[in-house]
Amino acid sequence: MKKVIVFLAPGFEEVEALTPVDYLRRAGVEVTTIATGTASRNVEGARKITVVADMTLETYVSSCAELPDAVIVPGGMPGTVNVSKCHQALSLIDKMNEEGKLVCAICAAPALVLSRTKALVGRKWTCYPDMEGEAGEYAANHVKDVPFVHCENVITSRGAGTAEQFAMEIIRELCGEEKKEEIRKGTIQR
Repeated sequence: MKKVIVFLAPGFEEVEALTPVDYLRRAGVEVTTIATGTASRNVEGARKITVVADMTLETYVSSCAELPDAVIVPGGMPGTVNVSKCHQALSLIDKMNEEGKLVCAICAAPALVLSRTKALVGRKWTCYPDMEGEAGEYAANHVKDVPFVHCENVITSRGAGTAEQFAMEIIRELCGEEKKEEIRKGTIQR
C-alpha cells in the first residue's frame, strides 16, 4: 500500500489539503495528516475550519521508520508561511526529494516552501499566480497558466480550483492510470 503524508499548518487552505486526502483514500492510499508547526493535532485552516490531524510532525518523525511515498504541502495563508518556517518539515521534504520520493505542493507552497528546499533545483514548476517571484532563483523555471506541472518526482499546482487535477495526477503517479480513471468516474469529475 502506498503511503502519503499531508502537512496541515495553522492557516492551511482546506480545499487544497482535503481534496487530495479524500481522493487518495478512495484510491486505497494510506494517507496520514500531519499537524505542522503546532503542538496540537487540532489545526485551524485559512477558512476557520478546524481539522484534527492524525498526528503531529514531532510524533511522526520520532515514530516513522521509513519515508512515505509522497508528501503533500497545501497552500493557504498563513499556512504556507508556517510550513516554510518549520525546519523539521523542510528537512523531511529534502530527504524525500533526495530519495526520489514524490514531493507535491500547491498554491503558494511551491514558491514559499519548496524554494527553501532542493526540490525545485533544475525542475519546471507552477504556483498561485504572481507568487513565482517569491521563489528567488527558481522563478526562471516557473510555468504559467497550467493547472499542474509534473517534473520528475515533483508535482506542483496553482490553487484551490486546481486541487482536483492536482490530486488526480498524484493518484496517477502512485497508483496508475486505471485507478485514476476509476476514481475520476466514481466521483463524476469533469
